[in-house]
Amino acid sequence: MPNSRLPSKEDIEKLYDSYNPIFSCILNNVRSRLVGDLALSPRPVLKSRIKSFASYYQKVLRQKSSEIYKKNSLVCLTDMMGIRVVCLFLENIAEVERLISEKYNVREIEHKGAEQSFREFGYESVHILIEIPDECLDLSVLDADFLKSHPLPKELCCEIQIRTILQDAWAEVEHELIYKTEFTPFDAPLRRKLASVNASLSLADTIFQEIRDYQKNFQRQVDRRRASFYSQADVITDNENGLSFSEKGDLPKEEIGRPSPYVHGTIDDMILRALQAHNSGDLDLAVEIYSRIISSNAKLDDTVLSVILKHRGMAYFAQNKYVEALGDFERSAALGKDVFRSLYYMGIVHSVLGENERAVECFSKSLELNAFQSHAYFRRALSKYNLGDFQSSLEDLDTAERMGLETPECKTFRRKLMKEFDIM
Repeated sequence: MPNSRLPSKEDIEKLYDSYNPIFSCILNNVRSRLVGDLALSPRPVLKSRIKSFASYYQKVLRQKSSEIYKKNSLVCLTDMMGIRVVCLFLENIAEVERLISEKYNVREIEHKGAEQSFREFGYESVHILIEIPDECLDLSVLDADFLKSHPLPKELCCEIQIRTILQDAWAEVEHELIYKTEFTPFDAPLRRKLASVNASLSLADTIFQEIRDYQKNFQRQVDRRRASFYSQADVITDNENGLSFSEKGDLPKEEIGRPSPYVHGTIDDMILRALQAHNSGDLDLAVEIYSRIISSNAKLDDTVLSVILKHRGMAYFAQNKYVEALGDFERSAALGKDVFRSLYYMGIVHSVLGENERAVECFSKSLELNAFQSHAYFRRALSKYNLGDFQSSLEDLDTAERMGLETPECKTFRRKLMKEFDIM
């Protein structure tokens, strides 16, 4: 005889479906807030879903069957509302977890890793349960009478899963191939294949992150070297033109460490070591490494060789070897395609050597390739001033300032120019 106290599956489904509009409204509100709170670059992709009744019912029977006896009361699960945050790199997972922990009331954080069960195959992700923020409970658009008779469960929460793209891909396929099926002892070959795929995806995630770390380190070194180059050029040209207004100090030096754990011995590895040597002040080592790359038997295409020559030219410039620096910048400009920086550097060296006509020519060629260089206009203005072309110099200075270059040197130089026009 059936238990009259036990509600039917139809009754449970009807009750669950009646809550669906409420859950959808809350979930959309949480998702909208989360999009604003996770202002990262690159931006993660957010997916959201309300748990299907079929999955809900199976889980309730499996985990909370004793609560089904409560009439007109929804059995609450922690994952009825879910948001998946899909990131590009492993490092982004920790960033997202930190932001969520700072901005939401967190009930639980679970770091899912390699499980003993063959069903998981090393599946990884971070699961966070958050309380629903008060502002996300704005249900004014819904049926108020229903909410009076069917209040929201006090334990209602939202589950947020954080994964990389590859982890997400694995989870989607794993759900279909493994979670929904029963493996038998005869499935060992298939289990080994799936384990191999999972290991490959995990390795790919790790390699992607290592490449990301390498690129960030490389760009940081390039930025430091470029800033050092500009700082040295500023000191020289400012002193020559009487514009020493702001103090320019050396950048803090860095220790030379192991630049990369996975590109040892490659051209990329050697370039990064040269950059680190340059930024740490070991210019001889930097020039030696660049020269070794240039003279090696490696088949470098013209674009790569152009970049390496530009790097070595900067190291020569830092050693006050202006002729050698100019030679490298010229070779770099002749080999590369997008060479506006090499031409700009040539202009700087010519101006340092007092060759202002050649400097103007190089700055002009650089601006023809990329007109959005406020500093190039400013430096061309200085060279034109030294040639006595005050009107054209003033026009370049005006252009540089219109493009947003606002430095004490600009103001000092403008006052100096105005004296030539007897305006002041």
